[in-house]
Amino acid sequence: MTTKVITYKSGQKTVNSGTTAILLESGQKDGIKYTWSAHVDTSYRANFTWNIDWEDLRNQGVNRLVGHLIVNSVSRFWNPVKIDIDCTNSNQTVFAMIGNNTTAYNVTFEYNLTAHYAGSPPPEKISYDKMFAPSDKTDVVLIIEGKKLHVNKMFLSIHSDYFSTLFSSNFKEGQMKEIELKEVSYNDFGLLCSSFYPNPQFPNDQTVEKLLEMASRSQVSSVIGIVEYHLLNNSRIGYEKMLWLADEYVMPNLLKKCISQMDTSEKARKLKKSPEFEKLSVNTRSLILGRLLEFI
Repeated sequence: MTTKVITYKSGQKTVNSGTTAILLESGQKDGIKYTWSAHVDTSYRANFTWNIDWEDLRNQGVNRLVGHLIVNSVSRFWNPVKIDIDCTNSNQTVFAMIGNNTTAYNVTFEYNLTAHYAGSPPPEKISYDKMFAPSDKTDVVLIIEGKKLHVNKMFLSIHSDYFSTLFSSNFKEGQMKEIELKEVSYNDFGLLCSSFYPNPQFPNDQTVEKLLEMASRSQVSSVIGIVEYHLLNNSRIGYEKMLWLADEYVMPNLLKKCISQMDTSEKARKLKKSPEFEKLSVNTRSLILGRLLEFI
């Protein structure tokens, strides 16, 4: 079994007296979404509630989250309080009642959690600096975020219609030795290239969405095909997001599979309530409706 450590520390918040809890903070980091609420009751105790949603990690192969929360009083009304967490439910609620001194507390919280993978974790990042180092096989330099990437025109042109056009004689860039690319990050471009050069890295559930976005922008159809194969055969991404990816990035085999899996009214209701539903195309919504009509 393999693991990944995820840590976070909040800013200072004030908890006041009241009959119901108010939201102090919400956010997400590394596959964990959380909300933090609190109020001070009539006994001057601070009542804290955290909701921890790690469904995204579940979709990446995590089957257990272990660690602790620590709640701190900025004015030292109490020593740091540690709350242990060990959960297999991907939506966990944690409660704590602390203090008995005043009607308002200034507080912070932090967590240190270890995600345990049932299978293999996402692969370690390869060195993009090494991948884009100059060699006798490179003949042009791309400049991204101030960094120089030494690449081969022909190789990129074979894989990408975008670069095939960019390097053609019809554009001034085709004659330039250095070309600056804007509106793309160094890491995102490295991720895209690493899927086909020099030693192709297979996609995983953490990288598929960014790979699809980059492959669509750069017109690298082979990468979309590789990602579709992963989503069809290896992925644990949830149904609603899987359907949206198939629709958004035109993966017909994946879309066909997703439509065939729409086989209950409960699944349809869950899809309609999801944020992905509003992003689906009219054509895909029609296919879903047609599928549901088969059960009437």
